[in-house]
Amino acid sequence: MPQLSIAPTSPARDSTNVKDSTSGEPILRLAGVSKRFAQVTALDDVNIDIHRGEFITVIGPSGCGKSTLFNIVAGLEAPDQGSVMHKGATVGAKGLLGQVSFMPQQDLLMPWRNVLDNAIVAIELEGTPRGQARQRALTMLPEFGLKGFERHYPHQLSGGMRQRVALMRTFLFERELMLLDEPFGALDSLTRTMMQRWLLEIWRRHRRTVLFITHDIDEAIFLADRVLVMSARPGKVKLEQRIELPRPRGTELVTSADFVHYKRVLLEALEEESMKSFAPH
Repeated sequence: MPQLSIAPTSPARDSTNVKDSTSGEPILRLAGVSKRFAQVTALDDVNIDIHRGEFITVIGPSGCGKSTLFNIVAGLEAPDQGSVMHKGATVGAKGLLGQVSFMPQQDLLMPWRNVLDNAIVAIELEGTPRGQARQRALTMLPEFGLKGFERHYPHQLSGGMRQRVALMRTFLFERELMLLDEPFGALDSLTRTMMQRWLLEIWRRHRRTVLFITHDIDEAIFLADRVLVMSARPGKVKLEQRIELPRPRGTELVTSADFVHYKRVLLEALEEESMKSFAPH
C-alpha cells in the first residue's frame, strides 16, 4: 500500500494567520438563504461568511439541509430567498456552477478509467487536452500517495485510495473554493484518521478555502478553523464555534483538554437539535 505523506514540509499555518484572513471581504457570503421542496422547508434564513483560506466544517442532525446548502453553493440548486455572494459579487441564476470544485459523498470513479484518467475527468471536460491533463496529474500523484498506481482501475483500489483519487480530481480542478461532502464517511476509523491528517497537509500546501460536511464531531473539530452547527429542519446556523487549536495538528490533540472542551460544547448543541428532529410535529 502506498504511504501518505503527512509531515509538514514548510512552516505551519497557525491560528494567527487564520484570524488575519477573516478581516477582509468574504470569499463566500450567504445572506438570508432559504429553500423549500414542496411542503418541506429545508433551509431557513441561513447566514454564513467564509473567508479566503479558511477550513470550515459543517455538522448537524440528519435532514438539517447540509447537502441542500452545498448544492446551492455549487450552483446545483437555486435558493428561494436570500442571496449568495462570491468575492463581493451577487451570484446569478446559475450560482457558482463551474466556479467551485465539489466532491460529493461517493467517489464517483468511472470503472473503465484508470487512476490517471479518473483524476483528469474534470479538467478534460473543462477543455484541457488529454496529454496536458495527464502531465499535470502525473506531477501530483506522489503528493496524493498514488505514485505507481496510475494504471490501476477503481476495483483494484482500497476505499482510502479511491477517495484520494477523487480528492486529486477535485484539487486538479483548480478553484479557490472547495466543497467536500463527507468524503471520509465510509472509511474505517484508522484510515479516516490518516486521511484527515493528510488532507490538512494538502490544504496547507495548496491554500484552498474549504467547506466540509461531516457527521463526526471529532473530525469537525480536528480539521476546522470554525465549526458551524446546523439546527434541525428547517436548517439554519445554530452555533458558530471558532477552533483555537494550534496547527499542524497531530492525533494526540484529540485527548487534550481544549479539544474535549470544544467537543462538549458542540455535542450539547448537536444533541439539542437532534432531539428536535425526533420530536412529533
